[in-house]
Amino acid sequence: MTQHLYRFFPQLANRTITVPAGSIADVLRAVNEMAPGFADYVLDEHGALRRHVTLCIDDTIVIDRKTLSDRVPESGTVYIFQALSGG
Repeated sequence: MTQHLYRFFPQLANRTITVPAGSIADVLRAVNEMAPGFADYVLDEHGALRRHVTLCIDDTIVIDRKTLSDRVPESGTVYIFQALSGG
């Protein structure tokens, strides 16, 4: 995760988080159980990725931003990036 997210979810800072393999939706649910409110921060009111959030599984950008069905393999790593905007 980007450092910015650690400010809001310090319980996730400076550690590797291990969750069961599954879809991106499954992974985000598991992280949200560790840090309540996390999913609300990266997902919109419809459960889709927010516009300024990008997820990657290893070196591949998540394609399904709406239903989060991209699969994370057992040994996969999910990277969460928050794009900055403004002027």
